[in-house]
Amino acid sequence: MKRWNRCLLFGAVAVLLPVLAGCEAGYNAPTLSYHPANGGANTVHNGVKIINAFVLGPQLGSQLPAGGRASAFFSIVADNGDRLVSVSAPGSASSVRLVGGSVNLPAQAVVSLSGPVPRAVLTGLVNPLSGGEAVVLTFTFAEAGAVRLAVPVQARAYDYATYLPPPILVPAPAKGSRPSVSAAASGAASAGSSSASPSPTP
Repeated sequence: MKRWNRCLLFGAVAVLLPVLAGCEAGYNAPTLSYHPANGGANTVHNGVKIINAFVLGPQLGSQLPAGGRASAFFSIVADNGDRLVSVSAPGSASSVRLVGGSVNLPAQAVVSLSGPVPRAVLTGLVNPLSGGEAVVLTFTFAEAGAVRLAVPVQARAYDYATYLPPPILVPAPAKGSRPSVSAAASGAASAGSSSASPSPTP
């Protein structure tokens, strides 16, 4: 009798295994969707997912100075497509610059600004910044609007040790401005005056 019960048990397991496995099958299976496994912040707003957002801080045991720079890293998925217009860090940095300008977000595509080269640079830090703190970032999208998210500050160590520091950003020239031509003009004028000077007559 015991042997018969064992056979029934094994038979039930053999029948249930494909059913349990089928729970993860199909086009809407959780295994087909993006599962962020990370130490950053995540949120969903108006069809836009912000994934693994964090600010890269200094090395262990040190601080980024007030007035200095830091980098933000994250990935974005827009269900219906969108465009990241800007990022700001009110109360933490005077400005955040997207290197290369605004970011187009094709529908259903993971757009990675997750490093190791920084694409979003915080400048003019209001206070010294250490690992373990939090910074509130505001992401502004053309369609989804503004999204506020508190993101952690990760120390530049372990998995983030190879991440590059934020670049020194050169301000873009003002529209309509032209490079100075005074030196070139003065050089041309002196060359013209020397060539036009009369040669001595015998």
